[in-house]
Amino acid sequence: MLLNITRENHTPLHQAERERDRLPPISSHSSSGLDRGPKLPYPSLNFISNHRKEDGSHSISSQFILPGIRHGRELPPICPNVRLKHQHQHRITVDNLPPEVRARFATDPVMPLRTKTVKEFQEDIERATVSGDWKHVHDFYLTTFGSFLELNAAFKKDASPSFNTIEDSGINTKFINAVYDALSLTPPDAQRAVLKGIINSLLREWKGSRRTKDDLRAYFILVQNPQCTSPATYVIYAHLLRQIAALAEADHYFLMHWFKKLSQKRFKQLVERLHLFISTRLFPVKPEELPPMAKCSWWIPSATKVLSLLNAANIISSTPILPFVDFYNPTLDHTDFMEDYRIWQTQGNSTRFTFCQFAFILSTVVKKAVIQKDSEQQMISMARQSLVDKVSRRQRVDMSLLFLNIKVRRLQLVSDSMDELTRNRADLKKKLKVSFVGEAGLDMGGLTKEWFLLLIRQIFHTDYGMFTFFNDSHCHWFSSWKCDNFSEFRLVGVLMGLAVYNSITLDISFPPCVYKKLLTPPVVPCDLDLPVGNATLTLDDLQQVMPDLSHGLAELLSYEGNVEEDFCTTFQVSQEELGVIKSYNLKPGGDKIPVTNQNRKEYVQLYVDFLLNKSIYRQFTTFYYGFHSVCASDALMLLRPEEVEILVCGSPNLDMSSLQKAAQYEGYSKTDPTIRAFWDVVLGFPLKFQKRLLHFSTGSDRVPVGGMADLNFKISKIDASTEWLPISHTCFNQICLPPYKNKKELKQKLTIAISNAEGFGLE
Repeated sequence: MLLNITRENHTPLHQAERERDRLPPISSHSSSGLDRGPKLPYPSLNFISNHRKEDGSHSISSQFILPGIRHGRELPPICPNVRLKHQHQHRITVDNLPPEVRARFATDPVMPLRTKTVKEFQEDIERATVSGDWKHVHDFYLTTFGSFLELNAAFKKDASPSFNTIEDSGINTKFINAVYDALSLTPPDAQRAVLKGIINSLLREWKGSRRTKDDLRAYFILVQNPQCTSPATYVIYAHLLRQIAALAEADHYFLMHWFKKLSQKRFKQLVERLHLFISTRLFPVKPEELPPMAKCSWWIPSATKVLSLLNAANIISSTPILPFVDFYNPTLDHTDFMEDYRIWQTQGNSTRFTFCQFAFILSTVVKKAVIQKDSEQQMISMARQSLVDKVSRRQRVDMSLLFLNIKVRRLQLVSDSMDELTRNRADLKKKLKVSFVGEAGLDMGGLTKEWFLLLIRQIFHTDYGMFTFFNDSHCHWFSSWKCDNFSEFRLVGVLMGLAVYNSITLDISFPPCVYKKLLTPPVVPCDLDLPVGNATLTLDDLQQVMPDLSHGLAELLSYEGNVEEDFCTTFQVSQEELGVIKSYNLKPGGDKIPVTNQNRKEYVQLYVDFLLNKSIYRQFTTFYYGFHSVCASDALMLLRPEEVEILVCGSPNLDMSSLQKAAQYEGYSKTDPTIRAFWDVVLGFPLKFQKRLLHFSTGSDRVPVGGMADLNFKISKIDASTEWLPISHTCFNQICLPPYKNKKELKQKLTIAISNAEGFGLE
């Protein structure tokens, strides 16, 4: 759909700039025209001297306004030390200008009086639907969207108040929703009238350098237009997004707070509309419908910046309006994100746009791939350096030097692993290979998964004493006991780092705040004396670890009686460490400072900080440095805490139906009786046995970032006796089944196999 209009130029522009910023033309038969030029911070003399008579003002000659001066640019500089000749004869001031000219400077635009209500508008729509006469509705749309002034007149709750607050946009949201919902029911000419009006509005306002709150309200209204889902309207939509993206930071702050007041339905529509715009521009179904990418390279940056306002609104909302994954754009999974990452690494948040500057839009799949490729480059670099060192010293080259080789005994798993990781500290960024003493298994990935699983199981056992398990929250937390050596916490950090580095998922039950602390900061500071892991945590974070204590502190905050007399507590807390009760002051002299109604908020903040930061500072610091000794990467700056958790732990939610759909077969087809019996048995298993099956066939009972499809799960046929148990190759996520005669036999043999799934051997 092409819309044409002729634009008058009231301000001389460079030809290249005019071409770059040109809005699409509207048809010449439009009667609205354009009655004013670009918005300027102050009225220009040129505007006064050349104002059109048809607007109702008097034409004033330039000689009258500026006697003896041919052009406004020839005005002498204003300087307090210069005495002007004949200053009293030729000085031009507001006071000696004619009244009709002075009014141009002093008078603000008068908002038209619009009194139509939601009910009256809906009645207009109903009458037009019955009669087929849409002229009244058409005129309403054309007038309302014709300028920012008219938009405010129609949709502002009250024309007189300014509504200059972040809490209330002053917009009649119900009316806007009614107008936009009815738009799809109107004839095409009414819909075109809206688009023509929007273009007129944007043409009038796009050059303004100072925005009023009424301007922001107009942008807030226009960006909700449901017409912006079709490529035919994308040129207009792009210019709207460009103007919003170019607003000042203070204006963005207002819009952000207004966005969070939208209903979830309208908010989600905005997000989806922007995602569709970005995806269509990247991979258009019909490229001929859009301008060449070279001429509209600013489209995607503008849309992404506006989407970032919605993401910020979602974050600052007391309860997130949408889950953060709704801001992912899956289309970007198919772009050259490594090139985007490389540019971001070298240029940072410079003027050159990259998606990495707006990491919220990148899915966990992309971020995992970036970390993996970044890790692979570091692995190759470390291996190459080791090889060069050997050759330079004329030593015999052993291919094992290309790997981080871990050799452990099952009965001394923790101590052997600590010794091996300490001895090979310089090789942590090489590809990991594990072998168990006395077992002939070759590590193609399966032994590594087994090593991680068994080691984590032992370290996190409560008898080991490093971590406490809270039954209420079903999570582990760092033990607060003090000792001289915290090296085992470093081992846990290294294990987590190696898991991310080698794309292994771990069965760890840490609360989300651990991952917040791991990213505080996301890159290890150069000054090792700077504190790390001291995240700003709240009562909500404590709720995820110690829900009962969090509930008690919340009641303290809301207590309406006398806190000091009724609670009788001070700024001193006690906790048990290895069976001994120890007391700690939350602030100097805390044991003598009573908690009162006035200072209880401070008490709760200090208590939360003590429990989640200070009491475990040394343990967590050692853990932090262990993790970052392996995972030191700029890519960590792209991650949210929740995404780090997904990378480390995968997803615990098993969907065997998805695994069935993604399964591959070798020697079997999905219609074979054995395969049908296999899936009948597996889908009927309780969750406990489904996890055992996943662990048996893949070496882990967790689902990776990309879901079940990323497992590349394969079922192969082996020509063996049906007396054999199923065999697995965890290195390749493969399970091998003999052609069992019936479902009962298959279930019996499979249950025995998955219940005895430790140890490796060679056929």
